[in-house]
Amino acid sequence: MDQKFYDLLESNPVISAVKDMEGLKACCAREEIKVVFILFGDICNIGAIVDQVEQVDKVAMVHVDLITGLSGKEVAVDFIKNNTAADGIISTKPAMIKRARELSLYTTLRVFVLDSMAFENIEHQMAVARPDTIEILPGLMPKVIRRVCRLVKVPVIAGGLISEKEDVVAALSAGAISVSTTNPNVWLM
Repeated sequence: MDQKFYDLLESNPVISAVKDMEGLKACCAREEIKVVFILFGDICNIGAIVDQVEQVDKVAMVHVDLITGLSGKEVAVDFIKNNTAADGIISTKPAMIKRARELSLYTTLRVFVLDSMAFENIEHQMAVARPDTIEILPGLMPKVIRRVCRLVKVPVIAGGLISEKEDVVAALSAGAISVSTTNPNVWLM
């Protein structure tokens, strides 16, 4: 993992996840926010969305699975690399993460831990993808976060349903390096 990216996550434990232009505008106005997870857009506007993040000197991570008009194939990562100034991608697909690493983008593998089978599959996904970070959803499971932190050798981000200071503290105490949230009130904590 790139040391600069790691240091940024460690020193700024709340990641702004944006799902619309209103959220984008709000996070870009906050100087203390350093990393932005972009969870919306389409092939026509993703370049402009990323540019807004980059113009205020923040790391732009595009959730490539959520960009309308892109396929679920690795060529979508090439599109992001060649047509935007994104620093990295987020994806639930190990093949997308693997391709992004080949293109020297930061990578976050997003994993929904809904049952024991999903938990057991993490090791396989990590071996295939080798991401810089892994994001565990929902992020309100300190016991699971702790288990994942022991299992994987990369920093863990807790995301999903984080809405209060106690949620942030619990996730960080369980070993997560940071949390991601679409809740602007949490961004300010």
